[in-house]
Order: sequence, then structure tokens, then C-alpha cells
Amino acid sequence: MMNEVDHFRALEHMFAAAPINEIFKPVMTVTEGAAEIQIELSEQYHHSAGAVHGSVYFKMLDDAAFFAANSFEQTFFVVTTSFTTYMTRPVSTGRLTSVGKVVNKTRSQFIAEAVLHDSQGNEIGRGNGMFVRSAFRLDQAKGYGS
Repeated sequence: MMNEVDHFRALEHMFAAAPINEIFKPVMTVTEGAAEIQIELSEQYHHSAGAVHGSVYFKMLDDAAFFAANSFEQTFFVVTTSFTTYMTRPVSTGRLTSVGKVVNKTRSQFIAEAVLHDSQGNEIGRGNGMFVRSAFRLDQAKGYGS
């Protein structure tokens, strides 16, 4: 088993290797029970009214909460079993920062929350979810440990 810091770096590599992230080009940092993700916004993330689509809010919030949860699990990939998203303010330009943290954990599940901010530090969304260990091993995940 790898040490804690190596596990955090391996999760960051796994995140970067996910094909979906070729679209968003996010940058993530994982620490114990927490994760921070940043993306630069572009018009390609907008809906027809010119603001960022809610799916971007969800992705940023769920990913930050997910990786906060997986920071505690070194053998198995965790999965999101439920996630509630609140979009509180529209945004169109700048940088988004999502910070996730685990607020409760047991042997079989993690509850994590995340807050999303715009470039000016305004909260534009938040979410919380439940995550459980899957049967899929992290060492089989694309990018983990590379």
C-alpha cells in the first residue's frame, strides 16, 4: 500500500487521465478528506442564455466531493450514490473553484459536501452527496499511480 501523499498524487493523476477532463482542463489538489478543483470558463460551457450550464456546476461539485471521499480509500474506487446540487448564482466568465470535504464517514460510506466559487470569491453553488466503495480497484483505474 502506498503512503498517504502518494495516494493523493495518484488520485490527481487518475482525475487528469479521465477522458471527460480533456474538455474542461481542470486542475485538482487532493489532501486528507478534501479536494480543490479549478477550471477556466469558456463560452463552450454556456447554455443558450449565455451562462454556464448546470452540468458544469454538478461536475465541479461532485468531483470535489468524490475525490475528498476517495482520499480516505486507498484500495477501491468510490462511487456517487446520491448527490444534491444547488445552483445559487449564474456565472459566465472567469475561473471556478470547487472545494470538497468529507463531513462524515463510516466503514462503508462517506458523506461529503462541496462549495463552488467564482473568480471574485462569490459562492455560486453547493452540493452534498453520499459515496460508497465499489468493487473496482483503484490500481485498475486509468491514470492511478502513473
